[in-house]
Amino acid sequence: MPRFVFITGGVVSSLGKGLASAALGALLQARGYKVRLRKLDPYLNVDPGTMSPTQHGEVFVTDDGAETDLDLGHYERFTGVNAKQSDNVTTGRIYSDVLARERRGDYLGATIQVIPHVTDAIKTFVTSNLDDEDFVLVEIGGTVGDIESLPFLEAIRQLGYELEQHKTCFLHVTLLPYINVAGELKTKPTQHSVKELQSVGIQPDILLCRSSEYIPSDLKRKISRFCNVREEAVISALDASSIYDVPLVYHREGLDMEICRHFDLPLNEPNLLVWQDIVQRMSHPEGEVNIAVVGKYTSLIDSYKSLAEALVHGGLDNNVKVRLNWVDSESFEGDTPNMSELKQADGILVPGGFGQRGSEGKIRAIQFARENDLPFFGICFGMQMAVIEAARNLAGESEASSSEFGQIDNPVVGLMTEWTSGNKQVTRDDKSDLGGTMRLGAYDCVLGEGSRVLDLYGEKNISERHRHRYEVNIAWREMLEAKGLIFSGLSPDGQLPEIVERTDHPFFIGVQFHPELKSRPFEPHPLFSGFIKAARDRSRLV
Repeated sequence: MPRFVFITGGVVSSLGKGLASAALGALLQARGYKVRLRKLDPYLNVDPGTMSPTQHGEVFVTDDGAETDLDLGHYERFTGVNAKQSDNVTTGRIYSDVLARERRGDYLGATIQVIPHVTDAIKTFVTSNLDDEDFVLVEIGGTVGDIESLPFLEAIRQLGYELEQHKTCFLHVTLLPYINVAGELKTKPTQHSVKELQSVGIQPDILLCRSSEYIPSDLKRKISRFCNVREEAVISALDASSIYDVPLVYHREGLDMEICRHFDLPLNEPNLLVWQDIVQRMSHPEGEVNIAVVGKYTSLIDSYKSLAEALVHGGLDNNVKVRLNWVDSESFEGDTPNMSELKQADGILVPGGFGQRGSEGKIRAIQFARENDLPFFGICFGMQMAVIEAARNLAGESEASSSEFGQIDNPVVGLMTEWTSGNKQVTRDDKSDLGGTMRLGAYDCVLGEGSRVLDLYGEKNISERHRHRYEVNIAWREMLEAKGLIFSGLSPDGQLPEIVERTDHPFFIGVQFHPELKSRPFEPHPLFSGFIKAARDRSRLV
């Protein structure tokens, strides 16, 4: 039976529970333990797949095709452990499963209630589908006091009593605000948050106190007395210069030591060399590059969280600082678009997206990159727009477009109606539900001989994660390759274009999949490393 650490949050949202969970996972790994991280989300959506990125942030996709919360991206980036479908659940999914069982008669006529039926379903989710992990870190979304979180809090309260003795730990992330007028940190919000948690029967074992200022020992003593927590278990969580410095910051403050002490484990020093190396390289870059990210969800940068981190990883691999300029693609639309923001860039990246809004601006940005030999990287929708740009401006097909934007006789990009997932044939049409009906998860790709992507990957057969409904039409291949846009990566059956590139350009690559989802700070994705290298080389030329 693994040890369970339940991570809750109080006072305000956006305290960084996901990052704290990921950093703790990395610290436990550094001590030689095997970890798994899970997220319980209190919203009623079955998954975040149909939620607006500008409300909820990016949708993180796992190898097995789950559309999950963006915190699972943090988990993977910090631990290297691939998340699964069974590592993220929402209130909507729990209730859907419970109601489906009720309709089948599985409850034998019982009256269905939150306790025990919903809480039992949550407990089953938390404790099932595990291997030989030493620790399971379970983050509960939302803030203590939210009505939506109550079933999850009740479920983990019950687990605290039902699991073997000394197998659970409750870690509460809270806030110590600094009041400028008073010139001091205030503990009252933390006291109230802990009181709220205690009111549902949970006594935190460790408090992780977020703060912009150093927390003096007398304040920790005060928190300890009012919150019924050992003074050593009141951990400072100071703001860090980089998210990749967080494991080192938390280690210095004793978080992993306190976890080990709680479970009566050896207090040996962890091996943190990999994190020290990452922080050292981030702190001492040999230069910098400016990347223009031309997207349509730029009002909330968390919409592209994995993308931003993958670009940072590419910078780490090239010893340069990556400065990101988030550009709304609609700014390039109209009769006289101002391209000045692109002229200052060392590289242009066009990310994924859905719908016609902003698509013409993306096409113009891609044309600018092609015509000015500016390193270009297109991802998912970005690749599709690159293919349309070539069809319009190089092949002379001025009406070339996608069926996503409206009915068209010979679309360059069209709705995918059937494909194979594992051993199952998947079919759908334009009237199918939006949720969970895309090509999701890991699919294989075969790289062409002599291609740039083959040089970058170093292997011919690769697997990458997908999330899309539309595909580039393979019927356009011959026409576009004659104009220099090479289809350098295909599905194993040769029917689905996965990668396009130009050989007459310093760096021009578009991919149908989402490589950012598999990039790690200690293992940067080769496409991002190659893109940043091309941008670095350009910055040295101008």
